[in-house]
Amino acid sequence: MEYKDYYKILGVARDASQDDIKRAYRKLARKYHPDVSKEPDAEQHFKEVNEANEVLKDPEKRAQYDALGTGWHAGDEFRPPPGYGAGAGRWQRAERMSPEEAAQFSDFFSSIFGDLGGMGGMGGDGGFGARGGGFAGRGADQTARVRISLEDAYHGATRQLSLEVPEVDAQGRIASRTRTLNVRIPPGVTEGQQIRLAGQAGGGIGGAAGGDLYLEVEFAPHPVFRAEGRDIHLRLPIAPWEAALGATVSVPTLGGKVSLKIPAGAQSSQRLRLKGRGLPGKTPGDEYVQLEIVNPPATSDAARAAFESLAERFKAFNPRAKLGI
Repeated sequence: MEYKDYYKILGVARDASQDDIKRAYRKLARKYHPDVSKEPDAEQHFKEVNEANEVLKDPEKRAQYDALGTGWHAGDEFRPPPGYGAGAGRWQRAERMSPEEAAQFSDFFSSIFGDLGGMGGMGGDGGFGARGGGFAGRGADQTARVRISLEDAYHGATRQLSLEVPEVDAQGRIASRTRTLNVRIPPGVTEGQQIRLAGQAGGGIGGAAGGDLYLEVEFAPHPVFRAEGRDIHLRLPIAPWEAALGATVSVPTLGGKVSLKIPAGAQSSQRLRLKGRGLPGKTPGDEYVQLEIVNPPATSDAARAAFESLAERFKAFNPRAKLGI
C-alpha cells in the first residue's frame, strides 16, 4: 500500500497547531465537497482530506502517526512496522465507528489504527479502562537502523543511539523529544537481524506502556571482509610461486591472524575454507578465502629476464587451451 502524507494533504507543517489544522481542513472541505466542487477528482480529494483530518485533529492518533518518522514520502510503498494494526499498539475510542464510516478510510489508515469499526470502547488493550475512565494507549512500535562494523558484530559492542520521540503538549501540538539509549550489540549478530528493545520507543498515552523499538542491523563496508549471513569472505592475493609450489601464509580473520596452507598448483578464484572463523553463533560461520594470483612488476632488467626465462621454460603451456585458441 502507499504511504499517505496527511500533513501534505492538508497543506500544513508537521508542527502545525490544532487551530491551523482546523482552518486548513475547513478550507479544503469547502473546495472539494462533491456537491459544490467543480475540481477534477473532487470526491477522491474530499475523502483524502477527511481522512487526514480524522488523524491530525486527534492528538493521540497524530502522535502515533508521527511515530512512523519523517523519512516517508507520499506514494512510497508502505509496510507497517511490527505491532501496528490489530492487537498491540492500536488506538481505541469510547465511541464506536460504524462500518460505513470505517469504509471511507484507506488501507493505509487501517494498517496503523486497526479496524475502528470493530472496536468496543470499554476495557481491552489501549481503551478506556475501568479504573479511571481516561484514555490510555500503548505507544507505537518503531524501527530504526543501526550501522556497525564487522568487528563489532564479531566481538559485540555497546552503541549510543539518539531517538526522536513525539509527544503531545498541552495545546495538542506535536513536539519531538530526543532520547539517548545505550544499546548492547550481541556477538554474532547478522546483517538484517532485528534487536528488540521492549518499551523503548516511548509514546504511551495515559500511563500505558511505550512501544517497542526494533533496531535493524546494517554492516558498514569493510576494506577486507564481506559478510553473507554468518560466513565471511576474503580475497587473498598470493604470488605465482606460492600458487605453483604451495605455501603456508598468514591470513586475517575477525578473530585475529591464522595460518593457511596453499596447496601446490592452486589457481586464481580457488576457494579455501577456514572452518568456524566466521561470525560466532550456535553454529559459527566459516571464512571463505578466494585466491587471487598477483604477478610482481617487471620494472627491472633482472625481473624482465626472469619472466623471459619463465616464458621460454613453459613455452608449451597454453593458458587459453580451453577456449580452443
